[in-house]
Amino acid sequence: MSKEKFQRIKPHINVGTIGHVDHGKTTLTAAITTILAQKYGGNPRAFDQIDNAPEEKARGITINTSHVEYDTNKRHYAHVDCPGHADYVKNMITGAAQMDGAILVVAATDGPMPQTREHILLGRQVGVPYIVVFMNKCDMVDDEELLELVEIEIRELLSQYDFPGEEIPIIRGSALKALENDSIWTKKILDLSEALDSYIPEPKRLIDQPFLLPIEDVFSISGRGTVVTGRIESGTVKVGEEIEIVGIKKTVKTICTGVEMFRKLLDEGRAGENVGILLRGTKREDVERGQVLSKPGSIKPHTQFESEVYVLKKEEGGRHTPFFNGYKPQFYFRTTDVTGSIELPKGMEMVMPGDNVKMVMNDTSWYMVRSIPKVMGFVGGTSDKPAPISDKEVESIIKRLQKIGNKPRPKTLFEPGELVRVKDGPFSDFNGVVEEVDYEKNRLKVSVSIFGRATPVELDFSQLEKN
Repeated sequence: MSKEKFQRIKPHINVGTIGHVDHGKTTLTAAITTILAQKYGGNPRAFDQIDNAPEEKARGITINTSHVEYDTNKRHYAHVDCPGHADYVKNMITGAAQMDGAILVVAATDGPMPQTREHILLGRQVGVPYIVVFMNKCDMVDDEELLELVEIEIRELLSQYDFPGEEIPIIRGSALKALENDSIWTKKILDLSEALDSYIPEPKRLIDQPFLLPIEDVFSISGRGTVVTGRIESGTVKVGEEIEIVGIKKTVKTICTGVEMFRKLLDEGRAGENVGILLRGTKREDVERGQVLSKPGSIKPHTQFESEVYVLKKEEGGRHTPFFNGYKPQFYFRTTDVTGSIELPKGMEMVMPGDNVKMVMNDTSWYMVRSIPKVMGFVGGTSDKPAPISDKEVESIIKRLQKIGNKPRPKTLFEPGELVRVKDGPFSDFNGVVEEVDYEKNRLKVSVSIFGRATPVELDFSQLEKN
């Protein structure tokens, strides 16, 4: 039986669910596909069809990103369900990097939680431009004032990360009750779809640019060959065209012998679409996640480049300690992560949280730099092509950099838990343990041992030496 062809009748938009583990992202995804399929047609997806890997079923959480589709009154949506668990943040980054907008799911029973905050931060850093909020599990909260307090907390958290918290639509609902076909709660799913249509604008696609697709997944189809999946960042790809597989391994050429989207055939794939591409004569082991498909000769891989980095401060979800030349964090590029080494400019010994630093990039990627388990910062390309960052975010960064200025750096650095000796002041010659470090004020909180009792005191860097 031949597959049906995909009909481009409505604008195509990429969205996804983000938020804390167990707040109901996958349940909401199932509810959206079910309710909208009843109204506009399509294929509903049950909860266990979305979390379909054995480990996901066993643990009851989403680990990998899952893709579904649905139609609203005005648009066709590709929807990625992102994992909320902190251990699977690289999969969340992969999913969020593909989005034109995100649905932030927050359980009304809990309010914003640690991964809520981290997902908002990561969404901002990988360029998610718009967020719509679904306050889930509202059927379990009887107190209207409590719901209002949770909503206020969500708006404040979004504003903290430079999203327009006061303007963002917040839909109060219950995904589980909607799946049970409770009319009060099914209407909330329709309200959510209307909010997506009205609040997230149709993005301008880079159709006229050379073809580029970061590979998210690779698998084999018996009798047909190797298929790679991902979101086309720019350009178009037609069946029969020659393309290159670039990055990680040696660059090789292949032929596109088929393009599909949600198991429907396409004559060509276009920028913004999540597609599967069948490759001629390519073995499964010859291609991997993190590589890219591109127009032949249009890009060149690099392993060394110069870039500009803003290092997030502790209150922004980043570090509270500096790092030095040769530091080796994880770099997140599109759909992969690699360990890299940082070479600081000549004469610079270390980088402090809140610093903006030039480092040794001829590439246009915006990518996350993550120091497990904390986000360290974000990096911008320096080519002629525009980087995916909003004017509002640029203004925010500039204000932070102007505020930082050329602050003096302490000669000696301290870490929490480190043994120190007080060399000046009323506690001179006493030993202690560093509890907290404030590099902006050059002060520490130290637990000083006085006659066998630990006494917390605040001291300047100059008053201490390593013990």
